[in-house]
Amino acid sequence: MKTWMKLAVTVWLISLLSGCGYNQFQDKDEQVKAAWGEVVNQYQRRADLIPNLVNTVKGYASHERETLEAVTRARAAATSFQITPEVLNNPEAFKKFQQVQGELSSALSRLMAVSENYPQLKADTSFRDLQSQLEGTENRITVARQRYIQSVRDYNVLARSFPTNLTAMIFNYEVKPSFTVENEKAISNAPAVNFGK
Repeated sequence: MKTWMKLAVTVWLISLLSGCGYNQFQDKDEQVKAAWGEVVNQYQRRADLIPNLVNTVKGYASHERETLEAVTRARAAATSFQITPEVLNNPEAFKKFQQVQGELSSALSRLMAVSENYPQLKADTSFRDLQSQLEGTENRITVARQRYIQSVRDYNVLARSFPTNLTAMIFNYEVKPSFTVENEKAISNAPAVNFGK
């Protein structure tokens, strides 16, 4: 009788584990990490464009020192922010990441607005190429963020749904932070790009 009972318990545990969602958590977590990696790559691409953009503007609008310094400071803050895997599990760190990227977007918008006052700058081929690359990168950032938001949504639904929420509690799979509407407004507007045609 004991052997039959052990067998029944073993079968019950195996069936319970097969429906617990552990493997789903692994899959969803990897999707979130991959989507996050793309967000980070696109922000880095934007940060890499900024020094050339600032130098080009400086050549034509050197007395716009305050705006140029603001962009440089915002880029320094954005690139010095340590992006570790823990950012995905720490709402405060995630919020700080959003903040520094939002400040950089705002500074870039001001820089693009300043460029409107300089027809020679707007006519410069290098400047127009950089504007075009920046606009494309901002679009890529938007797409990468959308994919990340969807991946986080899928993960969070799994973490909150029954019975997988029990697995989440047992293995400490906490809900992951996502971009918020307020922050999304601040960082989703690509810098204005006007080629002065």
